[in-house]
Amino acid sequence: MTKTNGRRRVVVTGHGVVTPLGTGVEKFWSGLKAGKVGIREVESFDTQDLYITIAGEVPDFDPKVHLKSRPLMLADKYSQYAGCAAAEAVEMSKLETPISDKEAYRSACVIGSGVGGLTTLEFSYKMLFQENKRATHPLTLLKAIGSSASAHVSIEYGIKGPTYGLVSACSTASHSIGNVYRMIREGLVDLGIGGAAEASLNWGATRAWQAMRVLSPDGLFPFSKNRNGTVLAEGAGILMLEEYEHAKERGAPILAELKGYGMTADAADMVNPSIDGASAAIEMALADSDLSPSDIDYINAHGTATAVNDLNETRAIKRVFGNAANNVSISSTKSMHGHCLGAGGGIEAVAAVKAIGENYVPPTAGLTDPDPECDLDYTPIHGKDREVNYAMSNSFAFGGLNAVLIFGPPPA
Repeated sequence: MTKTNGRRRVVVTGHGVVTPLGTGVEKFWSGLKAGKVGIREVESFDTQDLYITIAGEVPDFDPKVHLKSRPLMLADKYSQYAGCAAAEAVEMSKLETPISDKEAYRSACVIGSGVGGLTTLEFSYKMLFQENKRATHPLTLLKAIGSSASAHVSIEYGIKGPTYGLVSACSTASHSIGNVYRMIREGLVDLGIGGAAEASLNWGATRAWQAMRVLSPDGLFPFSKNRNGTVLAEGAGILMLEEYEHAKERGAPILAELKGYGMTADAADMVNPSIDGASAAIEMALADSDLSPSDIDYINAHGTATAVNDLNETRAIKRVFGNAANNVSISSTKSMHGHCLGAGGGIEAVAAVKAIGENYVPPTAGLTDPDPECDLDYTPIHGKDREVNYAMSNSFAFGGLNAVLIFGPPPA
């Protein structure tokens, strides 16, 4: 096996997304390049007594069109999103499915969610307590649990190795991808599906989030002087990861190499992020990838447009990168697709891989008046052509749960 520093190399052979900019990587990437914003007035639930009435809703998802599996059509929307994104990633990878018995136990499926089937639960409680129904739908439990998406996808493709859901708030997808990466790198499996899905846009969730005073009624404007909060969104982001020689042997397309992964916990505060935790995760990812800060060409920032997060992320990048911080291109694609919570890191990992493949840095939309303290190159308004060999994706979640991924070009 080809190894780097005694480890097996891990490559990306497929990816898939469901996003507020559209379903599928082509629609998503085209939207990013055009600076399109998928945040709009909510249509899927009544917002009459809410002061937050905008969100990043997926505009074009039809289970009958995007899903082939009957069980998935009966699942919660978060599992449906995961199934759709996984199908795109698997098809792109040219993997023959169902996976053969020989390889089934050498395959993994780690698909997480920040909150799982929250909309299913809200519907069930409404039936029980508002409409006084005597029972809930018989599939309520299976639809709501946080491992439902991973189980559905493993069944779909015959994956019999490590399969589970992972929860780490807004770092869920990055942690899931990182877990699969480590399993392949260390020889436990040869390929795996990793990422997350979220479909928690409903009345109750919005009510809970707006009570924290972290949501913007106007839009999501990362690193801007006038930023006033984040915007909830939904979707899924999935990567197909594979050991390099395994992928080469079967003639799979290789989109990028996953070079490094770092994870830390702030152990400080449930809401306010720590510069120490974020910078340590970045340092760990760089060390894991055997790269220096000057090697990184693009950072897909966590960039939630909350006052503290954007400032602390800027300071964390400066602390680790030093003078190299002035040369790296950065953007928050959340400015266009919203904050997809647990799924965010997966969607943003796809953006990082596409940035390498097309040598293009997507913009931070709406950044017309930058915060003077957020003074790095955040690629305002318009994306740009630039050679991108190495791209970093940051995820810094509530609870101080940090995960950083670094991607590089396909191995020569």
